[in-house]
Amino acid sequence: MPRMAQRIDLNADLGEGMDDAAILPFITSANVACGLHAGDPMVIDRTVELSLARGVRIGAHPGYADRQNFGRVDLKLSSEQLSALLLYQLAALDALVRARGGELSHVKPHGALYNQAAKQIDLARSIADTVRRFRSSLVLVGLCGSKLIQAAEECGLPLAREAFADRRYLRDGTLMPRTSHGSVIDDPEQAAAQAAMIATQGAVIAEGGQRISLQADTVCLHGDTPSARVIAAAIRARLEANGVAIRPLAAS
Repeated sequence: MPRMAQRIDLNADLGEGMDDAAILPFITSANVACGLHAGDPMVIDRTVELSLARGVRIGAHPGYADRQNFGRVDLKLSSEQLSALLLYQLAALDALVRARGGELSHVKPHGALYNQAAKQIDLARSIADTVRRFRSSLVLVGLCGSKLIQAAEECGLPLAREAFADRRYLRDGTLMPRTSHGSVIDDPEQAAAQAAMIATQGAVIAEGGQRISLQADTVCLHGDTPSARVIAAAIRARLEANGVAIRPLAAS
């Protein structure tokens, strides 16, 4: 029997220099870049201001300090280096959010760091431990079924399992690499259909037409996709038409 979702969070990666104001009306959580893979203090502060005005939950979206590659190239850091890198970014965004009267709600690693943490348990544990040391009430967001979710469970962090409306999946439940043709869904109706399937059936169609199961607490769309606003509107409309309540992240 299909799993009918009562509620789901809709999040987007923002603060990366795109038109955040156009996407915010449709989402409930914003993952805000912390300035190392993208964004700058003015862009980030503006995104924080707009998010708070909309009542959108704000989370940190820390990544590798690699602006040239938008944080999407795998790097190898020691646990000490990684921890310092994360703490630096979390503290910077936290200060901007608090200065505007808000509160940080969650952490979602960006790009290569996110994908590595989905498969590498030691890296995932380093991320989870650093988030716990910074603030143990923060929700750690990770790919459904990933090592990052396992690490959050091990250290007692609140967690949210994430699925993607605008990315294709491999048969093992991981995301298709961006270097593969068709890995990004830029058609609004296709993205909306995938989001609805995730929310109402707990499943997605992976490469080769294989149906795979996943249970998500939040669905992501990317703010740097050229058609992001149209995609966001289509996803929101489709979810609501299917009786899915769009609600902010809740710890699980």
